[in-house]
Amino acid sequence: MKNIRNFCIIAHIDHGKSTLADRLLEYTNTIAQREMKDQALDNMDLERERGITIKSHAIQMNYKDPDTGEEYIYNLIDTPGHVDFSYEVSRSIAACEGALLLVDATQGIQAQTISNLYLAVDHDLEIIPIVNKVDMQSANVEEVQDQIIDLIGCKREEIISASGRTGIGIPEILKAVVDRVPAPTGDPEAPLQTMIFDSMFNSYRGVIAYVRVMNGKIKKGDKLKFLNTGKEVFAEEVGVLKMGQFEAAEIGTGNVGYVITGIKVSREIKVGDTLTHVARPCEKAVKGFEEVKPMVFAGVYPLDTDDFEDLRDSLEKLQLNDASLVFEPETSAALGFGFRCGFLGMLHLEIVQQRLLREFDQDIITTVPNVPYFATNTKSERRLIRQPSELPEPNHLESAEEPYIYAQIITKPEYIGNIMKLCMDKRGILQKQTYLTPTRLEMTFHLPLAEIVFDFYDQLKSSTRGYASFDYHLLDYRETDLIRLDIKLNGEQVDALSALVHRSKAEQMGRRMCEKLKELLPRQQFQIAIQAAIGQKVIARETISALRKDVTSKCYGGDITRKRKLLEKQKEGKKRMKQFGNVEVPPEAFIKVLKLND
Repeated sequence: MKNIRNFCIIAHIDHGKSTLADRLLEYTNTIAQREMKDQALDNMDLERERGITIKSHAIQMNYKDPDTGEEYIYNLIDTPGHVDFSYEVSRSIAACEGALLLVDATQGIQAQTISNLYLAVDHDLEIIPIVNKVDMQSANVEEVQDQIIDLIGCKREEIISASGRTGIGIPEILKAVVDRVPAPTGDPEAPLQTMIFDSMFNSYRGVIAYVRVMNGKIKKGDKLKFLNTGKEVFAEEVGVLKMGQFEAAEIGTGNVGYVITGIKVSREIKVGDTLTHVARPCEKAVKGFEEVKPMVFAGVYPLDTDDFEDLRDSLEKLQLNDASLVFEPETSAALGFGFRCGFLGMLHLEIVQQRLLREFDQDIITTVPNVPYFATNTKSERRLIRQPSELPEPNHLESAEEPYIYAQIITKPEYIGNIMKLCMDKRGILQKQTYLTPTRLEMTFHLPLAEIVFDFYDQLKSSTRGYASFDYHLLDYRETDLIRLDIKLNGEQVDALSALVHRSKAEQMGRRMCEKLKELLPRQQFQIAIQAAIGQKVIARETISALRKDVTSKCYGGDITRKRKLLEKQKEGKKRMKQFGNVEVPPEAFIKVLKLND
């Protein structure tokens, strides 16, 4: 056990975590040179296309200390950097004793760097600070080292200079892991206590649980049980995680590996649960990571109502691999049976949508995302509101409360004005601004969560030319003037496009949604009225004119009354068509309508 080291890599998005992990794998010969490719641990097409890490990836490496000649086992977890995937980071940190804190030499410390660092410090992890990308011409190594010293109070000689691209500093990092990261603690003779920090579904083997053994050891054939669900299973196979899964006789105390239990029903296993022996169970569950708190809720419906059960199976299997996704069944008058899903942000929603399509071949419709509100009716009953239809009518609504977030923005001083304007437009309240260095500034705001859901991150990046980083966490609920904005097509309300908005933003949002729908909806042979309404009051309207079919084209000259007769007949038909015709909203329109700034 003294020769095991468990550590993860934490950093802001795009600071070079996956590239550094590639060099570590290369140096320890965990992956053969001919099999080497960029982002070796990122095994999803989406991760490669976007150049971001979506899932945490665990891998075992073997390292020989050049000074003592001793062999060590390294369990490395590469984590995502985007704020929407911070739950992945918190789970990885719970399975480790140390963390490599990576800071880009060209960008310095960013908001997510600080956020992930606090997570690691809360779990008492040993921090190894690294300045990455030192080989770049625009690198400010000295300045970034000063920032790190201010942040964590380390000595300058403890900071390692490295380059994930060229391999500078890789031997120093591997040596620092031996010297600085403590070996795992635990009692090999105690009852088995194992934390499940991740899982995935294999259609042949069932659920594969990724585990960290805290006490005891786990062998093939052991009879196990899950402490939270009480489900009893046999360990069909145990092993370690290298570039693939390698079967082993046992996983000992302090080690990381996988367990195949043969469970085929995904809801019977829960990430964060504790696995123990049936014959000699441990007394209490592992104190793991916090419960997931969804920030955004949206309805997810199958295109064809017959695919409802398939969609349920797909969501359950996806939830195994993405523990931050939560869902429950719901129904809609317009869309039929579906699910109300909770996401950590808009990027998370987009990724889930893409994964459902690519991995499970599910075509879905997503309703307008909403954040959770609290509403109190005239009978003083306070209840949670997750979708527009749950909001009481205006005459029964006493008060409403919306969630506020504590937002932390790090930027250059020249963009203060742009950020102030953007945050004030979003009903933000400035709390403080602090100069970290003469060229870097930290601003903190209290902002309504509903205002940052749609396009805040994009607007922040464009108004600061990409020089601002953003991180947030939930603060509290505050009273607000909340109304329900409905979209009507020819007088018929479209459930999926209803949204809960602040009264001051209703008219602006209603007008933009109407304009967007006018572009997206196909023309019919009758006129379509698109209206945005609050209750019975219409606040915005756009009209899609009818397609004109030339019914008089077959009349070559002759009496004018013949043409008039045909036109009158067409007029009657159009009137009847408008009365009975349905306006179909194409599925892609539901998504595009949300990108109001495009």
